[in-house]
Amino acid sequence: GHEMSLSERTLFRDAELYPDEEFAIDVEKYFYYFSIQLTEKEENVNLQNQRDTHQQIYYGAPGTGKSHSINEKTESESVIRTTFHPDSDYSTFVGAYKPTTKEVELRDVTGHKVVENGSVVTEDRIVYEFVDQAFLQAYVKAWKFIAENNNEPKKQYLVIEEINRGNCAQIFGDLFQLLDRNKWGFSDYPINADKDMKKQLVKAFKGLSINDADKINGHYKGRDVVTEVLNGDILLLPNNLYIWATMNTSDQSLFPIDSAFKRRWEWQYIPIGKGYDEYGQEIKWAIEGATQKYDWWSFLEKINAQIGEATQSEDKKLGFFFCKATDGVISAEKFVGKVIFYLWNDVFKNNGFEGPIFKDVDGTELSFAKFYKSDMKGNAIVQKDKVELFLNNLGVEVVSETDEEDKYEEYISTDGTKSYKSKDFELKVVLDDTEVVVDGDYVDVYLETLSRIGLDKVMNLNI
Repeated sequence: GHEMSLSERTLFRDAELYPDEEFAIDVEKYFYYFSIQLTEKEENVNLQNQRDTHQQIYYGAPGTGKSHSINEKTESESVIRTTFHPDSDYSTFVGAYKPTTKEVELRDVTGHKVVENGSVVTEDRIVYEFVDQAFLQAYVKAWKFIAENNNEPKKQYLVIEEINRGNCAQIFGDLFQLLDRNKWGFSDYPINADKDMKKQLVKAFKGLSINDADKINGHYKGRDVVTEVLNGDILLLPNNLYIWATMNTSDQSLFPIDSAFKRRWEWQYIPIGKGYDEYGQEIKWAIEGATQKYDWWSFLEKINAQIGEATQSEDKKLGFFFCKATDGVISAEKFVGKVIFYLWNDVFKNNGFEGPIFKDVDGTELSFAKFYKSDMKGNAIVQKDKVELFLNNLGVEVVSETDEEDKYEEYISTDGTKSYKSKDFELKVVLDDTEVVVDGDYVDVYLETLSRIGLDKVMNLNI
């Protein structure tokens, strides 16, 4: 895929005209040099890609599975998680002195221990101690992982949920400067630690040493940053510390994030899509009405189209997991209390209840209060007929009982027992590039596969 320059084309032309041994060696050297250049270029690309993932914000509509995406990617990794909120500040994110109760020995006015029945009397006393919060916990663990294995240290993740619900400028403070990473993934600009933090870091890193520290120091023109880090003099994010966050776009106006802060993060959009379970099968959820059930995904498609038209924005749309079902069904009570309330209070309240989907049977507006009635004790009872009316106005697809039954078909297994298998899912095994499809359940496919490959190919898992 490399397009040769004029000098390169001349080199190959001369090699054809003068195929002597000395020139052939020059050509060989050229190819060696060219391969080294490519290797260095690929390494730089890999370093860039790695650096791009150190600080990421997963954003999208509520219910799109942002936290789930992070959980999947960080499974089996070391993760420290925190959530931002309007009262979050530097001390709750990094650490601060807090009053704690400590048991101490009681002494008299002369300084001697008080002894009763042969035992020293103790009392609980309130003392102030520096308490690490999420950032400092993740920071210390990351450097300890580097000390354990400098070449391939274990990754440490700091996950911040709902990052835009806190004032990021106030919470990060001078840590903001650390977010600039060099191509090796370390902070470009270390910052000085204050006296309290220095004491805590010295205690945390006591006895710690990092082999091949010169490699890290080499990124800073020989400055001994490793010693400064372990002495608690500076803060410097290591390349195995990943800070990932989620942001709900429907709340983006709570605390606007400035452009300087945004620039230091990679942004990963999570689009609205169908839900799938851990086996890759499409999740089929239904909404409970008065007489029928309605397809949840159909509802999302219809209502998101209305939200997009009314707000001219993606922010207020609903993701698949905005509301979770129980045994595949979203009850009318949950649908009204969570979905209808959100639509009426947060989406259409400021955009008007226009159009036929908001009309009652008598032509009046389908207000939120009409979804409830009060019983004799004053308890709110959901009006399922109003739920059904709204879904019908919206044109949501009805899920019939026969549709649910048709998803599975009966069959006789190899052992003669009757069972059912999903029509939407077919298990296939590929052997030697030949597709093997067995008409049956997982057991049938497993047994057929064993018969073809032989028991000697089965690994003992020692479970």
